[in-house]
Amino acid sequence: MSEHAAVSTIAVESHSVAPKPQIDIKHIRSNPELYSRNCEARKYKQQASIPPRIVRLFERWQQHERASRALRERNNQLGKSLSEAARHSTPAESNNDTSPTTLREKWLQEAREIKTSLATVVAEQDALNDEMLDLALQLPNLTSPQTPIGDEPRIVGYLNEQPASIQRSTAHMAKSHVEIGKELDLLDFGASAATSGWGWYFLKKEAARLERALVGYALAEAGRRGWEEVTPPSIVYSHVGTACGFQPRDQHGEQQVYVLQRPGKDQRKPEQCLAGTAEIPLAGMRANSILPEQGLPYKVAGASRCFRAEAGARGVDTKGLYRVHEFTKVEMFAWTAPEATPSASSEAIFDEMVSIQTEILRGLGLHCRILEMPTSDLGASATRKCDIEAYFPSRRAHRDGGWGEVTSASICTDYQTRRLATRVRLGDDRLSFPHTVNGTALAVPRVLAALLENGWDADQGIMRIPAVLRPWMGGQGVIRKDSKGPTA
Repeated sequence: MSEHAAVSTIAVESHSVAPKPQIDIKHIRSNPELYSRNCEARKYKQQASIPPRIVRLFERWQQHERASRALRERNNQLGKSLSEAARHSTPAESNNDTSPTTLREKWLQEAREIKTSLATVVAEQDALNDEMLDLALQLPNLTSPQTPIGDEPRIVGYLNEQPASIQRSTAHMAKSHVEIGKELDLLDFGASAATSGWGWYFLKKEAARLERALVGYALAEAGRRGWEEVTPPSIVYSHVGTACGFQPRDQHGEQQVYVLQRPGKDQRKPEQCLAGTAEIPLAGMRANSILPEQGLPYKVAGASRCFRAEAGARGVDTKGLYRVHEFTKVEMFAWTAPEATPSASSEAIFDEMVSIQTEILRGLGLHCRILEMPTSDLGASATRKCDIEAYFPSRRAHRDGGWGEVTSASICTDYQTRRLATRVRLGDDRLSFPHTVNGTALAVPRVLAALLENGWDADQGIMRIPAVLRPWMGGQGVIRKDSKGPTA
């Protein structure tokens, strides 16, 4: 496969126009119980009533369809009668109530009434179609058989062993990354609170260099596996985020995204927002486009700044770098053919993503566990999701026993492409919808926090830098207070 084949697309519409979603409503109508059970399992309780509502709306649509068909048939009959009358009418018959001329006037009046009635019926049908589509768009994706039902994830495996120093320590003894960062003069939350507010931070000295090192390391690992590097924009149309399954507000009404204010002269332009993840602009790269099947799977990876309006309530679970409003993340995204061979399927690319994630974290020496996430934890777009959690010594006594998510990977089947009008032309010239897969290669703040806590040597007052990052750190092996440069 050539590189040009992988990226060749056909644009079919202006990208500033919200793509028209193409939801398989027929499948919902045919399987309402399946979709309702799926909503219940995923804690979308309000949406569980939508499938039977769509069925009822379609029944009303069918009634209107029968009515419109009858009106059109009657209109055709009138057309034939009018043609026949026109051929046989004479001036002498014009005053006769049963003459072709008189009947013609009656038929013309009836035709005008049918036109009015038909317009009303069609308008009502269109309104029913719009209502069914609006309801269908609220439904989450169907769930993979591999996803555990309920609230508990399934542990798939572990990476790396805990450092001996951490095994001997207690949660009370373990310093948090906030304390370590302050001691080594790497983090400044006070300054960021003054400039931006709570939920932001300054990375200083080696911490700033570690951010670049982590991004370079993650992109290098993805590139080594054939993922094409891209730099996505941070501002996206809000409709692209919605199509990807991200809502402006969560179920509790909390603001999720930063929406850009539009001046009066731009009020008619599409709304824009700051992207909460590069998944959104990457998915939008191929909106309103047709991909060639021979170019799939098409795999990209990119570093970007991410913006989250809702960073959680203050507390130990969100302290420091763990949950912030703005951060750097390396994201992987791929399109696969819906009828791909096993080696090129969305499941295969998903497995490849998870293997890249595990390689990155294994190289960093972090003690992690791999989880198959349950139905209650899936976002709207995902059919399957795998998280990897790193161990944070300072969080040992708190919720989740010290584990915290550092990467995630999801299969979204055709949920996003149906909403973004991204299609694929198959070998037999049929058009279909490709599947999408997305995954975090590395989210800097949490990984940096885990490295600080797990690499901290309290006896020597130093933080050890993983060997895989040292090429990006000028060979520096440890960080100590007032470090002047590379230290083995």
